[in-house]
Amino acid sequence: MSTTTSPKPSPLHPYAGRFDVHTSIPEHGIPREQILDELRQMSTEEDRMGDSGRVSGSIYSGDHDHYGFLIEAFGFYAHANVLQRDMYPSATKLEAEIIAMTASMLHGDDDTGGLITSGGTESLVTAMLTYREWGRSQKGITEPEVIMPVTAHPALDKAFHYFGIKVIKAPVTAEFLVDIDFVREHIGRNTVALIGSAGTYPHGLIDPIPALGQLALEHGIGLHVDGCLGGFILPWADELGYPVAPFDLGVAGVTSMSADTHKYGYALKGSSVLLFKPKSMRSEQYFMIAGWPGGMYASPSMGGSRSGGLIAATWASMLALGKEGYRTIAADIFRTAAEIKAAVRSHPELLLIGDSAFNVAFRSDVLDIFHVNDGLAQRGWRMNGLQVPPALHFCVTRPNTQAGVSEAFAHDLTEAIEYAKNPPQQMPISGAMYGAGGVVPDHDRIFKMLVRRLDAMHEVQ
Repeated sequence: MSTTTSPKPSPLHPYAGRFDVHTSIPEHGIPREQILDELRQMSTEEDRMGDSGRVSGSIYSGDHDHYGFLIEAFGFYAHANVLQRDMYPSATKLEAEIIAMTASMLHGDDDTGGLITSGGTESLVTAMLTYREWGRSQKGITEPEVIMPVTAHPALDKAFHYFGIKVIKAPVTAEFLVDIDFVREHIGRNTVALIGSAGTYPHGLIDPIPALGQLALEHGIGLHVDGCLGGFILPWADELGYPVAPFDLGVAGVTSMSADTHKYGYALKGSSVLLFKPKSMRSEQYFMIAGWPGGMYASPSMGGSRSGGLIAATWASMLALGKEGYRTIAADIFRTAAEIKAAVRSHPELLLIGDSAFNVAFRSDVLDIFHVNDGLAQRGWRMNGLQVPPALHFCVTRPNTQAGVSEAFAHDLTEAIEYAKNPPQQMPISGAMYGAGGVVPDHDRIFKMLVRRLDAMHEVQ
């Protein structure tokens, strides 16, 4: 029996009892229109929240006409594996131009090279592998260490776990930027790289990249700037009248940078660009085997087979928008973020964390901020919960720039604060979990809960 019907919907399985559940390949194929209709129903319902403009981050474009154009571009190469360049030499043109355009935007030079990856995590993991190998081949370091701020993305911890790299986590200052004095004091003979963010996921802030770059130059080590979040939005800030600190490859000492095309580059999920300066560093993470019975094997990055469709869609997005398109969208995002910040500042119960141009983080010393989040959630908002310190952020994207969204947020924030002053239950419903709208903050059981959640995401019901 290939299908069953479950009567028990749950948050992760809301379609149980509504659509058939498939536990094996059906004996006879299901009609295409039935399949497409099921997908159409689910996707239409699920897009409503993101399209409403009441979601922090997650949906970066929200322009379904743009998506349609990218899907058309994707379709020309949906079946193509760009590993086979003799069959699909166009991939070299598309991929190289994506890298070159991104490098130009981020002040790379003739000695800047790069890779296309599947997203921010692969870009960060690949960068750390590169520094491990570079430290071994160029400096003879067999026990590599990397120093990063506690606010840096946890995908870096994944890299350290995978590749046996020791991490030294630097605290942040009262401004939530990496403590340069701590970094300086902890650089040692095994240090291969430093890390800074532009901007940080929790607060959208730019670490002091010039100061980190100077330390990297003094010690002859690498400096990776994680621009996965901010890499395609921050470059337009200065010329639009929103000054930001120097953060990219134009800063002396920066030797690599990541920037996600599938975020503020408005490409399809998942694509990211990883840049190296000098470009010779790129080859440190190449993988090659000469004596395999199947032939010589050479892989330029973590992935083997890769979709030509995603590369074509990313290339198409960058060309179709152009600098003018990126600037126009960025101006709307910066304006909306300024309006959100004004709404937060209007409440003495709330405190802004930094002054990000696009990612508004705020906390409270007098209220449980997660009760505020509950109040917002009841009014249809999906914020991101943060911890250390407990806070929320509103990462402003294109859907949030729609007329009336920031005004609605200001109104609902006022009501959410009143809700938090006298909540119906002592414990808030929401908490802080990356990639989710909120979870019960029971720290004694947090890891068991996370395992159950991850298991549930991969099992039928």
